[in-house]
Amino acid sequence: MQELDRVQIHFDSSNLWILNIALAVVMFGVALGISIADFKALFKTPKVVLIGLLSQFILLPLLTFGFIVVVNPQPSIALGMMMVAACPGGNISNFMTHLAGGNTALSVSLTAFSTFIAIIMTPFNFEFYGNLYQPTAALLQDVSLNPFDLVQIVLLILGIPLLCGMLVRFKFPTIAKRLAYWLKPFSILVFVGIVIIALMNNLDVFSEYIHHVLLLGISHNLLAFLLGFLIARAFKLSFENQKTLTIETGIQNSGIGLLLIFTFFNGLGGMAIMAAFWGIWHIVSGLLLSYFWSSKLTTKTQVV
Repeated sequence: MQELDRVQIHFDSSNLWILNIALAVVMFGVALGISIADFKALFKTPKVVLIGLLSQFILLPLLTFGFIVVVNPQPSIALGMMMVAACPGGNISNFMTHLAGGNTALSVSLTAFSTFIAIIMTPFNFEFYGNLYQPTAALLQDVSLNPFDLVQIVLLILGIPLLCGMLVRFKFPTIAKRLAYWLKPFSILVFVGIVIIALMNNLDVFSEYIHHVLLLGISHNLLAFLLGFLIARAFKLSFENQKTLTIETGIQNSGIGLLLIFTFFNGLGGMAIMAAFWGIWHIVSGLLLSYFWSSKLTTKTQVV
């Protein structure tokens, strides 16, 4: 077993509970902005929905597996990459899509829909590719991960908050809008705070091993963006929807990945460092891409 596969990121159990609650509140806040009409609108354009799900849950995990086979990273880092690729899109993608001049309504709907699908697809993709690749399969055997436990916690932090949030939106739309205005940014700040605490408490470990994931994490993220863009172009979607699918594929909810890593893998070094780095880097790369597209849009508008 390689060095990073023996390192553990320490995370206090009380902070883990706060992270659970923060993620559940984030999902609840996302759901407060979703109505049944949003899902009806998706079914009116099933092509875009299916392409989005194809890119997010089929092709990205497959591409990640191929990338891992080629570069052959340490097994724990490979598991971290698989975990990130198996997660649904991050809700910050909605803001980035709006900034980039993409289809914001589609972004919000795809994030919600993919989060529901993730209840099944996240555990499935992680287990499937984790056991398909021999070095990570050996690591999974050492951990003795129960797939049903994985499904259960994903259901608790994704499915139930989303259903509750949508129910509140349906029954009390005015209250839901007010709650969403305050709840979403507050819960995200709490989540970011917990991640920062984890980084500060393990600064020596992160500083010692971050170089192992730096290039891999950046390359993996760029491949995800490229995949979303090329798939959207291949299916001849509008440029507005191309930008949306690019961002939806490249922005992953690594917070869920971190929670699963701390819950089931005791903060396994390579996994935790990769997921934490992705969580920081994809915000930087996503904002840079969104700003690039927004500047192009502004320039085009001025010319016209």
